[in-house]
Amino acid sequence: MSTLVFVHGWSVTSTAAYGQMPQRLQQQAAVQGLPLTLRDLWLGEYVSFDDAVTMDDLVRAFDHALRDLHLLEPSFACITHSTGGPVVREWLRAQRDKPGRYSTIRLTHLVMLAPANFGSALAQLGKGVIGRLKAWFNGVEPGQRILDWLELGSAASLSLNLDRIHGADPVATGQFPFVLIGDRPDRSLYDHLNSYTGEDGSDGVVRLAAANLNAQHAVLSTQATTGNAIDALSLYLTRGPRCAFKLIAGAAHSGTSQGILASAQPATIEAILRCLGVRSAGDYAQLCDAFDRENAARDADKVELEPAGPFAPRVHIHDPRSLLIVRLTDEAGEPLTDAGLLLTAGTPASADLLPAGFLIDRQANSHQRTSVSLFLNYSLLAGDARVADPRNVRKTLRPAVQPHRPYGARVQPADLTGLVHHALATSAAADDLFTAIGPHQTTVLDVVLPRKVHEGVFRLTQNLLPEDFRHPVPGNVIG
Repeated sequence: MSTLVFVHGWSVTSTAAYGQMPQRLQQQAAVQGLPLTLRDLWLGEYVSFDDAVTMDDLVRAFDHALRDLHLLEPSFACITHSTGGPVVREWLRAQRDKPGRYSTIRLTHLVMLAPANFGSALAQLGKGVIGRLKAWFNGVEPGQRILDWLELGSAASLSLNLDRIHGADPVATGQFPFVLIGDRPDRSLYDHLNSYTGEDGSDGVVRLAAANLNAQHAVLSTQATTGNAIDALSLYLTRGPRCAFKLIAGAAHSGTSQGILASAQPATIEAILRCLGVRSAGDYAQLCDAFDRENAARDADKVELEPAGPFAPRVHIHDPRSLLIVRLTDEAGEPLTDAGLLLTAGTPASADLLPAGFLIDRQANSHQRTSVSLFLNYSLLAGDARVADPRNVRKTLRPAVQPHRPYGARVQPADLTGLVHHALATSAAADDLFTAIGPHQTTVLDVVLPRKVHEGVFRLTQNLLPEDFRHPVPGNVIG
């Protein structure tokens, strides 16, 4: 078997973070006839807890470390955890785009455990006062520059993910990516000061949808600038290459008892070995199909009863969630900082028809305020059957929910009358935004409004006498 490199996540300060995973993986590989010796295993040690270190710095240093291995074979496989996934993916992009600067060693299998591919809602909090205090007590810095990358909706993370969505399928060249993530948080690690650590639809740190590389890029835009009071925006959708995605039942992001890496549970090891056993595009497609079937079975068993001591257990309904990252700009690329976005449902379109509880959370990126991440309940938007109480199937935890499609969007710009302004805009009645989202998946939605430029912005005159145009007449909108 080729060399296997482990890459940890953000703010790790000891290789103890890998737990027993390398040893147990080696043991189980031997049982299955996969030769994997200690000589083949390398544990990554990278610094993410220094505020000066950037993602580009990590990529350069990772490449340098690989060169120092002097491998007998020109290829390797990699198992990453959390932020380690984006680090290696950024290295792959740099290797492709700058072939003369980066090594030619080939990555065959990239097995990402709970990767923060689209970031984490916790990143903003890690940069705050609580995060800095925790870092200070641990004798390190928060790792500001890496946390900037990890913020939901960051320009850097979206650049990497849009590159994948619109790029070639790596499987066609013999490179196999995999995403494995736990299906729920470790309730014993819940932080009462931070509800994200117990958020359903996440593993306690990374949302399932934010880990999944089965993603879409949707654009709402109009092809022509008119003087109409309301612009109709058409939907354009691009889906990225397929990625093998697997939910690990009972696993969480971190911790020695349930953490997907450190606990080295048999289910995780078995899934990793299935990934490492892929040798062709056909093998990969079969594993994708198998993972999809297993995920569907997990989603069907959606009720969790969390013990609460002497009180009745807390009920969690594990509906599939979707992450919708919305960016508001105009056709010139100017951010629409004062525009409002409203989601609608039904015909005629109305925000009042959206199902109760469909919006779980929203978070604006601290550097790009017009990049807003919406965490949505996919099942409620799709419509869902009655959810029975597993303790007594005659009792109903949630009645059946009816879908209210089509779903759309309405944009309210702040300025509707200036020499250069934007008009009200709505998604076209024939389009349904629901087609752009998926269960446990992320969609990047760019809403692009046309600029209404009036004739009064630039006129020519043959009047040679002084003429004051401090108060220009707007005139018509330029076609």
